Amino acid sequence: MNSILQHDLKNFEVILEKAKQQGIDFLNNLENIPTSSKNKVDTNRALNELGLGSEEALIEFNERLVPLLVSSPGPRYWGFVTGGSTPASIVGDWLSSIYDQNTQAVAAQGGNSALIEFETIHLLLQLLELPDTFMGGFVTGATMSNFTCLGVARQWFGKQLGKDFAKNGISETINILTAMPHSSSLKTLSMLGIGSQNYTVVKTIEGNREAIDIVDLETKIKELNGKPFILISSAGTVNTADFDDFKEISALRSKYNFWWHIDAAFGGFAAVSGKYKHYVEGWQGADSIAVDCHKWLNVPYESAFYLVKKEHINLQIETFQNSNAPYLGNALENFNYLNVLPENSRRLRALPVWFSLVAYGKEGFCDIIEKSALLALHFGNELIEDGRFELLAPIRLNNVCFTLKGDENQDKVAQFLTQLNDTGKVFMTPTVYQNKKGIRASFVNWRTAEEDIKIVIEEMKNIISDLDL
Repeated sequence: MNSILQHDLKNFEVILEKAKQQGIDFLNNLENIPTSSKNKVDTNRALNELGLGSEEALIEFNERLVPLLVSSPGPRYWGFVTGGSTPASIVGDWLSSIYDQNTQAVAAQGGNSALIEFETIHLLLQLLELPDTFMGGFVTGATMSNFTCLGVARQWFGKQLGKDFAKNGISETINILTAMPHSSSLKTLSMLGIGSQNYTVVKTIEGNREAIDIVDLETKIKELNGKPFILISSAGTVNTADFDDFKEISALRSKYNFWWHIDAAFGGFAAVSGKYKHYVEGWQGADSIAVDCHKWLNVPYESAFYLVKKEHINLQIETFQNSNAPYLGNALENFNYLNVLPENSRRLRALPVWFSLVAYGKEGFCDIIEKSALLALHFGNELIEDGRFELLAPIRLNNVCFTLKGDENQDKVAQFLTQLNDTGKVFMTPTVYQNKKGIRASFVNWRTAEEDIKIVIEEMKNIISDLDL
């Protein structure tokens, strides 16, 4: 054995203890760590000939690379609709690395850790109050969840025309209908060979809404003259957390032939709350659903899951089957994730979620969802009371979309946000909503409290005063 490896093995407990303590110090100090960093590093580092060993590597990491890192798991990181990491999820994530399982099979000599993933999906279906007619698995994020779901949808579409797109490639134009698709869905259409611009835009409801206009949707359907299509709908649009009317869409299933996909990256967790679950009423009728766990479930990157109806399992296998591992027998009895997902090698991503669900239960996550929504309302009210800001849309759930008040100040929005983020006290993201430059604040993190809003509002008032608005 290499001498440095041997030394690390001998001192493994000491090394892990140092890493553990550093992690604890970071998490305990999140409120004081900046949300943005302007630090740089020369990335042309030469590779060591002999290696330094883990302890020396940790020292270098702290000196050179830690200054690049920000408090993205912290309570005032309000960009990208991403949460932090609960204690239980960190335990699960750490153990995922330690046990280092390549999760594939539910019954095999080489390991059956996929049973843990099965159980976790079962727990998630209970959390979201969805039926066990769905099967699911874990992927890296909402993009790959959408990719998995829409990959199966692509195969379904081909089969409606007697074609096998997975084997022979796309030979027909695939009809896509959607209103406000997230960029990840468009990226998925590109990766699947469908084309990121190959979709028909459905109108949104009149007024300040981002939800599908059902009347226009049916008009667009009728224009297809009976041709099959794929509908991409939203459970929480990225700017304003708007939801399509799933009950109305469900009613269309009896009249028309289509694959119904729901992008529920963060909004799907509305189902956990008695106060907000009406937003997703009827979504159990979908063929596929994409949900992101490193958002509102507050687990570490990378974590998302897909849900596809069990009735489509053969289509899913046709889409993702490993060519060097032909599938034999009953699809459900001889299940292997190798044949239903884009990846072959994959870590036990389910474990952080399993720990979270078992540790905090439905009540714990209901509390996170409802507290986040209340904080969003509180922040919005503070903006309105100040009088120098305006909301661009109603606050429906956890996203606050706002801008500087007055059209004459539109050219100052970017400057304001840059200065605000540069304080390191908060991080928000720019957006454009109904042709207006705006700012989006997303309340997702389990640590965020009213005190954080107070801190941010004070910074915003100072900056807007300096801009003399």
